[in-house]
Amino acid sequence: MEIRKSFRKKPRSGGAPAGAPAAGNHLGGSYWLYGYHPVTMALRNPARRIRRLVATAAALSELPSTGPAGLTIERFEPAALSALLLPGAVHQGLAALVEPLPMVDLPSLIEDAAAETARLVVLDQVTDPHNVGAILRSAAAFEAAGVILTERHAAPESGVLAKAASGALDHVPLVRVVNLARAIEALKQAGFWCLGLAGEAETSLAEARPAGRVALVLGAEGSGLRRLTREHCDQLVRLPTTGPIDQLNVSNAAAVALYELVRTAPGR
Repeated sequence: MEIRKSFRKKPRSGGAPAGAPAAGNHLGGSYWLYGYHPVTMALRNPARRIRRLVATAAALSELPSTGPAGLTIERFEPAALSALLLPGAVHQGLAALVEPLPMVDLPSLIEDAAAETARLVVLDQVTDPHNVGAILRSAAAFEAAGVILTERHAAPESGVLAKAASGALDHVPLVRVVNLARAIEALKQAGFWCLGLAGEAETSLAEARPAGRVALVLGAEGSGLRRLTREHCDQLVRLPTTGPIDQLNVSNAAAVALYELVRTAPGR
């Protein structure tokens, strides 16, 4: 990668440098990744198309030695870099303007998730990008094969989601489907036992002792799983919370449930 040694002037009145996309704008579908892990993982992902790479002088040493051929690193002052991004974005001196990742369809995900103990996460209208990003991070930590979302009423791919995922967006496939009930049926036909997490379920996840290929189905906070989603799950299970606050954030629930599946998997 080539380094362009052209420090940008500080923006006037808090605005972005001339010619820079406005904060939050997606130029032709592109968006800004920011922070060490999201940017460096994107640089290592051959499927990721990077349009611009921006770094402060202090952050240059943090970049990998190899990256996309012909990519020029633009050197920015910290204030100028902050002006490219949404207010309050913690960029750690690194940002990249990227294209959304290539779409992965459900049949391809099922084919790739061929292991006898494969795990998937299915999200029923989870719209908060922080939650989806955190779930991706847990999916990467506990070796889930992918995360499935609805096309509508779900968090879009964005810098906020990528930051919360801490690099997992470029590691764990994110699949969007038109009809979640049909997607669950396709998973069941492929041999996945589909477990819906619901606080009122009689059986805990540990008591259910799921074996083989498992898909965890989680709903949005507040509304939880929709009726049709519940009806298509093989079984409803709960996490045995007993404290004064008996409900977990959806991303925390996903992390606990994935840990339980890993803990009880054969060979552990």
